[in-house]
Amino acid sequence: AGQYQNGFITTQGGNLLCSKIIHLITDNQVKSQVSKVLHECEKRMYKSVAFPAIGTGQAGLSSAKVADEMLDAIVEFVRQKSVQHLQAVKIVIFQTNMLTDFYESMKKREGSDSSTTESSTEESWLSMFKCKLKQSSEKKKSMILEKKVNLVTFQICGESQEKVDATESWLKNLILKEQFESTISDEAIENFDEEQFAILEDLQKGKQVTIEILNKLSPPQIKISGISRDVCSVSLEVQEMVHQIKSTEEEQSKAELLYNLVEWRYLGSNDSFVAFDKLTNMQLEHAKRARKPYLDVKIKKKNYKVDLNTLKATDDRGKTKILQRVTKDEGK
Repeated sequence: AGQYQNGFITTQGGNLLCSKIIHLITDNQVKSQVSKVLHECEKRMYKSVAFPAIGTGQAGLSSAKVADEMLDAIVEFVRQKSVQHLQAVKIVIFQTNMLTDFYESMKKREGSDSSTTESSTEESWLSMFKCKLKQSSEKKKSMILEKKVNLVTFQICGESQEKVDATESWLKNLILKEQFESTISDEAIENFDEEQFAILEDLQKGKQVTIEILNKLSPPQIKISGISRDVCSVSLEVQEMVHQIKSTEEEQSKAELLYNLVEWRYLGSNDSFVAFDKLTNMQLEHAKRARKPYLDVKIKKKNYKVDLNTLKATDDRGKTKILQRVTKDEGK
């Protein structure tokens, strides 16, 4: 049974990939509802929360109005210095026509007047939202794989037309038995770039399959058809590609969030500190928290071994660089 609270009911996640589900009781006060949920998540020490575009369904609210109210609530929440636990807020939009309204609402907040102390975190949160929406709302370059057609001609001769027809029917059934089709649906397919499409083209050339990319569907699909054994092997490779993209996006998201809290730097050639890239920044911070003594990193494409106790990085020739760990509340 759910727990009724101020305007919402909380239940277990059930079969969904989440720990809790918060069911809102609709009152068309979108900003107020989002704010209540955010504060409830912070109170319960949840690390992330995902919202739909509240009120755009049966309630009939305009997506532009909903976008403004939801983002107003999120910005006001982020500006509160008491926020400690909630690290990620997602807005899940299934209707592509709404993306523009959310993106435009984001753009209106760029450069808005606020103190520099408050705006740093706010800007970082908004930049992440904006980046995701911009990638989805902009039209992606259509990638079409070259059609693969291998023709085989059978000439059937027989004592009678009846036997010729029977042989033709047997051949068709035999071919159909060897045919198989597999469809992979995932939002990550939308982020396939030239590298992934090149791999798909190589797979299509090397295997007895035809690969069709349906990137206008929601979620996008990759349809693989051909000889069953090849379809199965290619499907496994495509699923691995999807998994790698999702893992990379997740790592980048975690690195972005951590970069808002702490920044690792090394002393550059002009006696000024230079920030590591965000993934290396995350690796250094995780190693530090795990109390690892050393970590191998790259600085300007050169290998360095970082001593996490002395905060010094040493290259293969024994040259050292001084490192610095700065939490964002210390300033730059």
